[in-house]
Amino acid sequence: MIGTNKFQKAKELLKNWKQDDSFQTVVSACVSLGLTILFALYNGYLGLSLLSVWHGSICVFYLFLAGIRGVILYSEWRGRKDDKRRQTLRRRRVYLVSCVLLLMLDLALIAPITTMALLEKPVDIGLVPAIAMAAYTTYKMTMASVHIRRNGRNRSGNILIAELRVIHFIDALVSVLTLQNTLIMVNSSPAGVKDMLLLTTVTSAAIYLAIVLMSVIMLVRGWKRF
Repeated sequence: MIGTNKFQKAKELLKNWKQDDSFQTVVSACVSLGLTILFALYNGYLGLSLLSVWHGSICVFYLFLAGIRGVILYSEWRGRKDDKRRQTLRRRRVYLVSCVLLLMLDLALIAPITTMALLEKPVDIGLVPAIAMAAYTTYKMTMASVHIRRNGRNRSGNILIAELRVIHFIDALVSVLTLQNTLIMVNSSPAGVKDMLLLTTVTSAAIYLAIVLMSVIMLVRGWKRF
């Protein structure tokens, strides 16, 4: 009898999970937060071991990105028992502040992206980092696609949930830059790397503009709500 009740509760929880997009986003953001911190630390290790400015910069970027995501999740958890009016005010305030911080973080990406575009980085790197970057990027792009699709049907109207989904996508785009940088180091000789300058510059610029554009759009939307 006890086993049956537990089964029913588990079944009900699974049903609620499938129907609640916001809850799914929060849980996914918590998992992503942990993975992002691990990925940041791994890039920090590569930065120290390879004396790579690129990996060191990406480590710092991801740690700050994880911090922004953590602030949003903590805010949602802390205000879960507030009335609707206080929740709305808190979410607007946190949304605006986090959007400003995210835009500043995006602008700080100019330095490492310039480093990558100029190919001022070590080229002696093994296959293990490439596999790790590819796995992380695949996971991030898959989850980002899922969250962007959910964003179109954000029934709750929670602006912080919408922001978390966009942060997922920004995270994924930066991981693409990291993977591109790693693959060039793995597959190219020092002489051949120079031939990749134009392609690297164009793709990096396109991805970076997309990141900044999303951050600006979020900031403008948040500003209009005040």
